[in-house]
Amino acid sequence: MILLTTSRRPTRGIRAFCKDFSHTIPNVTRINRGKLSLEGLVAKALELDAEKVVIVDRWRGGPGKIELFVLEEGELKPTPPLIYLRGVKLRRDFGTMPKGRRIKALAILAPLNFSQEISKFIKVLSEFFEIPIVSDLGECERFNAVMQFSTSPLGEIVATFRLLPENFEIGPRIRVSHLIWDLTHES
Repeated sequence: MILLTTSRRPTRGIRAFCKDFSHTIPNVTRINRGKLSLEGLVAKALELDAEKVVIVDRWRGGPGKIELFVLEEGELKPTPPLIYLRGVKLRRDFGTMPKGRRIKALAILAPLNFSQEISKFIKVLSEFFEIPIVSDLGECERFNAVMQFSTSPLGEIVATFRLLPENFEIGPRIRVSHLIWDLTHES
């Protein structure tokens, strides 16, 4: 299981994004962090038998950074990449998904024509969230939704989620401004 939480002082938008994220990615449990320190977060993860932790941090009132951690020997070990966000569009903004509905089976639809960085990013997300990668929509009949990637005209990575078999976007749509692969200098 993967534990999802926010930074210490989340905004309404960050809480809504975390709720959408936990309803869209299978095997993710969201908790309100409150005043929990990182040590308290480790204790909560151990209590819930979570092996991984995701923390959504804020920037200018909205989701600005996603940090991935693996729980090893009672400590949170950061896992690259550090994901900086340009913006998100929530499920409610699409109006296409019934409120509170969770996705039970998700796949990553990844054609082979992406840049090396996006391909590496897709592979890391697949391994971290334990989501299978498929290369063709025809392989998706056993999934409720797919996660797709594209690049915007500004060079941003855009992750979208589409409901199957209807094949319409449900959100959240995540625009990634950049990725930090070397975490030795990040705090």
